[in-house]
Amino acid sequence: MSDYHIIVFYSDEDGGWIADIPDLTRCSAFGSTPEEAVREVTVAKVAWLEAARNSGRLVPTPTDRPALSTGT
Repeated sequence: MSDYHIIVFYSDEDGGWIADIPDLTRCSAFGSTPEEAVREVTVAKVAWLEAARNSGRLVPTPTDRPALSTGT
């Protein structure tokens, strides 16, 4: 089973790390470390999915994404 792809990047404007789930509109979170941002967006994802299901909104299927290569 696939899960939602998470993008993590540093934001100079916000002074911390942002984790974003592109498949879930406006589902992102902030953290002082990349790991914290991922933990927070995981909590946000659960809340996003629950809210969508409770309101009868369509829950998107995770987009298949190729695995990243580390070059090793």
